[in-house]
Amino acid sequence: MEVGKGTLTQRDRFGITQPAGEKLLGFNSTEEHPSGPRGQDSMWRNEKYETVPLDVQGTDEDDSKGTRDSLYPQTALRKSQQENERPKDAKLWPYFQDGLRRIDYVLTYNVQMPQSTHKQSSKSCLCCRFKREPKIPPAHEDPELAAQEQRLDYHADDQRLRREEFEENLREMGLEMEKEEGTKLPGVGFLKIHAPWDVLCREAEFMKLKMPTTKIYKVSQGSSIVEKVNMFLQKVTAPLQPKVGENQTENEKHLSYPFSREKQHLFDLSDRNSFFDSKTRSSIVYEILKRTKCTRAKYIMGISSLLGSGVYTEAYPLHDGDIDGVHAETNDRKILYEQWASYSIFYKYQPIGLVRKYFGEKVGLYFAWLGVYTQMLIPAAIVGVIVFLYGCATVDNNIPSMEVCDERNNITMCPMCDRACSYWKLVTACGTARASHLFDNAATVFFAIFMALWATMFMEHWKRRQMRLNYVWDMTSFEDGEGKQKSQPRAEYEFHVMKKSLKKEQSPKAENVKLTCRDRMPAYMTIITMMVFLIFVTLAIVFGVVLYRVSIMTALHMSSTPTFRTNIRATVKTTAAIINLIIIIIMDEVYGAIARWLTIMEVPKTDKSFEERLIFKTFILKFANAFTPIVYLAFFRGRIIGRPGKYLYVMGSYRMEECAHAGCLMELCIQLCITMLGKQLIQNNLFEIGVPKLKKMLRQRKIDKNHQEELNRTLHRHEKDHFLGPFVGLNPEYMEMIIQFGMVTLFVASFPLAPLFALLNNVIEIRLDAKKFVTELRRPIAVRAKDIGIWYTLLRGISKVAVIVNAFVISFTSDFIPRLVYQHMYSPDGTLHGFVNHTLSYFNVSHFQPGTEPMVPMHLGYKVDVCRYKDYRDPPWSDTPYEFSREFWAILAARLAFVIVFQNVVMLMSDFVDWLIPDIPKDISIQIHKERNLVVELFMKQERGKKYRNTVRDPSPQPLRSRPSSQA
Repeated sequence: MEVGKGTLTQRDRFGITQPAGEKLLGFNSTEEHPSGPRGQDSMWRNEKYETVPLDVQGTDEDDSKGTRDSLYPQTALRKSQQENERPKDAKLWPYFQDGLRRIDYVLTYNVQMPQSTHKQSSKSCLCCRFKREPKIPPAHEDPELAAQEQRLDYHADDQRLRREEFEENLREMGLEMEKEEGTKLPGVGFLKIHAPWDVLCREAEFMKLKMPTTKIYKVSQGSSIVEKVNMFLQKVTAPLQPKVGENQTENEKHLSYPFSREKQHLFDLSDRNSFFDSKTRSSIVYEILKRTKCTRAKYIMGISSLLGSGVYTEAYPLHDGDIDGVHAETNDRKILYEQWASYSIFYKYQPIGLVRKYFGEKVGLYFAWLGVYTQMLIPAAIVGVIVFLYGCATVDNNIPSMEVCDERNNITMCPMCDRACSYWKLVTACGTARASHLFDNAATVFFAIFMALWATMFMEHWKRRQMRLNYVWDMTSFEDGEGKQKSQPRAEYEFHVMKKSLKKEQSPKAENVKLTCRDRMPAYMTIITMMVFLIFVTLAIVFGVVLYRVSIMTALHMSSTPTFRTNIRATVKTTAAIINLIIIIIMDEVYGAIARWLTIMEVPKTDKSFEERLIFKTFILKFANAFTPIVYLAFFRGRIIGRPGKYLYVMGSYRMEECAHAGCLMELCIQLCITMLGKQLIQNNLFEIGVPKLKKMLRQRKIDKNHQEELNRTLHRHEKDHFLGPFVGLNPEYMEMIIQFGMVTLFVASFPLAPLFALLNNVIEIRLDAKKFVTELRRPIAVRAKDIGIWYTLLRGISKVAVIVNAFVISFTSDFIPRLVYQHMYSPDGTLHGFVNHTLSYFNVSHFQPGTEPMVPMHLGYKVDVCRYKDYRDPPWSDTPYEFSREFWAILAARLAFVIVFQNVVMLMSDFVDWLIPDIPKDISIQIHKERNLVVELFMKQERGKKYRNTVRDPSPQPLRSRPSSQA
């Protein structure tokens, strides 16, 4: 059989049988178009294409195989390599229909097919063309419906033309494409994209991707002592290492260098199929998609605008393969599922190297940071448990709680509310006083100092770990090659610039047009107004919960029996904390949506600016939402209530709530415990498990249930990934951990068990996030990054604020300072005997305001003339009745002095630790310097080799002839 030139070109390029003169998607030469240059034939633009699988090819493929291989040896070599790498079942892997070209990216779009062809497959042979028959409406059809259908058809045609122009521009960039429309998923079209080798090399050079060279050098482990310690630790931690083939120590490392087509001899290109892994290939295609524009509309549209306008519905890279099943072959995804995303191996380390290889540096850094944070929580949890056990061990020897529980004191307390409440005995608060000692004891101050230093150690440890990962991942010089990529404008910014330029009747491509502060002023005013309004909404919610506590407590006192009244306070506190939790969970979702809306309104120029501004707004709103109730309990409750006979009232006859006798620390602990556990169990874990599964079920309900099982067996990789949830970024994952970090550090003086709860949650959170990334979500775009960005700044800010907050909690919320002052200034024997009586002031019941005295004054069985309340005020028989006493001012001075001393001492210690520990490990700095020298040495060696080869070829110049011998 005679083989024509056009036939040879097409066969050799794709390895499939194709008649001469017909076009396959991805061709760049206009000579292959039967109708002339690209873009001039409308019938060509409306075609649907399908590659022909190898197992259905004709005999001419076999007849011409030897001819093609002899004429094009490079093509034959490439094809043989691809056939060796070809999977056993091509549909389980991301490949084109020919089973050779890998799918690097997928775009989906809506397909509107004629009703007569709904049951037919949209796949057609290359010689077939899709012809739209004009719809002739019946005579009885409603004109409005006909007009609406006409508008819908026009909109669909406009979207189709935009797609065709965009795809044509992608072909000009060198990408190869293949379409599938409505084959198994009705109404869904798939555009599969493949990047050939020359495109990968071109983009890798443009993106300055550092690739491993053929040069291998040994990585020194430092001194002999350090090397022996590392070897010992490796043996000890061997059972904790995941079985991914990377648990052995890497004593050798490839020297990496930014890829260059002119210096391909420096790189190991023996296996081109694996030189660029799937992560790198998809990121390269994504960069091309971002740069490619569609100019058919009134303004330039990139891939982001095309997705936003519905021209394309989804855009995602593909997973490597299946994770379960008989036919699932070994791949990185399967290994991650078995060795990372399993709850049974919660005690093992994470395979961070494989996570980075599969998902990219940005995702790898998140899980590395989460792992370091979880490891650092282990000593904090141990110390917190010791502090709690110390409180349990000393509760029976605590003198203040013993005095409260001593019935012989017979101290009568003033009513806790007007009219409905009556006098009560202090002994009834025995349980609360004993429980408060568990969290308010002498070890509290030590634990607060420890946690401040712990936060500093965590920051320093992460910086060193991050620098070590940068070295291993070849990201130490990342900024030098990424300046242009980071400053690329977003599609929304370009759209607003285009609108502004059109208003000024300038060219749409005018370079001097940009958005100024004056253009953004309406958005800035809206953002400020909305942020302030939402903060006031948060305060209003807290005030509403306060009113709930006050009103419910009064109502329960009026309607309950005397035996039930002892549990009223605990009931109200618990239910109020649960209501607060529900409101926090709901408002978190609302605030997240509003923050995104405000950021879009602001129109940031770059993706990095958009992400940072979104994070900042979301953090402020969610942080205020989570911590405003806690701040109220810690610093405001019980301090603005007034005194008996002169209470502060809100909403009519309701007076502000006061703390229990043992202080508000116990209520603060309950609020922290319920909020922390509730957010972790409900918002973080339950939502992360339930919501993705629910969305997946809703997507699968569109398919007939009878054919669902059959489809699951026959779906290809790009069709299976279509049912997975979209990747929305790492911001929600970071945000929940940042809020948890605030819970652990800000009010840890009142809740020493917070690190333990955080540790237990994070052990589950790591595997939960891993399973979600591997099984529930589409594969994210691999983003290069060398740090965690603005999140590190937020962490440092929280750790600094935590020192001040814990100083105020110890000083003003707990009774640590009053006990200390009493013991050293007012105690007759230097002990705490008499401390409870010292903290209580006297009130004459005849001084109650009219209408506020108890309705049942004989509730205790005897007449009360003087009651006690917790405050430092002069007695009614003094010259200044009910005024603040000298003890009050002495204790206030001691509180403020403690805040100043504690803050400065702890921050000084933290800064000293920060200065003492270098940010870059010494061995890493040595290796970085060594790597730079090796790069210079490698280039000098190559240059000497070139000079030597030139001298051998042209030995006529005498100086050049003697130079190689002298160098040798």
